[in-house]
Amino acid sequence: MAGPAALSAAAAALVAALLLLRREEPGRGAGPSMAETEALSKLREDFRMQNKSVFILGASGETGRALLKEILEQGLFSKVTLIGRRKLTFNEEAYKNVNQEVVDFEKLEDYASAFQGHDVGFCCLGTTRAKAGAEGFVRVDRDYVLKSAELAKAGGCKHFNLVSSKGADKSSNFLYLQVKGEVEAKIEELKFDRYSVFRPGVLLCDRQESRPGEWLVRKFFGSLPESWASGQSVPLVTVVRAMLNNVVRPSDKQMELLENKAIHDLGKAHGSLKP
Repeated sequence: MAGPAALSAAAAALVAALLLLRREEPGRGAGPSMAETEALSKLREDFRMQNKSVFILGASGETGRALLKEILEQGLFSKVTLIGRRKLTFNEEAYKNVNQEVVDFEKLEDYASAFQGHDVGFCCLGTTRAKAGAEGFVRVDRDYVLKSAELAKAGGCKHFNLVSSKGADKSSNFLYLQVKGEVEAKIEELKFDRYSVFRPGVLLCDRQESRPGEWLVRKFFGSLPESWASGQSVPLVTVVRAMLNNVVRPSDKQMELLENKAIHDLGKAHGSLKP
């Protein structure tokens, strides 16, 4: 039986879901046009020719793990580096050339070298209030993420990608959405050449980590009409494909904000994914 903390987290997650239902924001992002969709294969080919390097923060989580898998399958980068608090074990041959940098997030300044020399960065770092407590959640989802972005900027990263959340708002009374909004704004102040923020709704996936709150929310959306559910939730594979489809397409915007609908549209874009 779930303990008080898990039940509290479940209730909080359901409240967040209800808040999201009330907030339909179009965002500054947009799905791909027909021309963009048809050109994706060429864009990927051109991107591969640039031999860019990438780092992923949070590769041990569901989103980071799915993103890594998709990056390797598409072969978009010449060098892939994972930055995390522990070394991950992979048995598949496809992962043999993945570099790993183990860092102490409480002393990130001592690991500045781990963030040097990457063209593109993806931040999928995050925890939950139920797992880490309110203070721990803020430390991971705001402080660790922001410090990592600062080091990435100093290390030469040109394009920083942040996985945030639908409804993120630094003025929110809901801690989760407030922290997500705060870190979005703080990273924007760093002035990366290109900064892409993804605000997915409830992620539809089978988590290896037990999160009763998210399970409850997924069941909640499963009872809604499909048109409503798709507006507030999104399959995880759609999110990571949207992130990669976005990274290969040129943009003259310094800051891009892709809301849930734009993620759906971009993640479903066709084109040959593998090289």
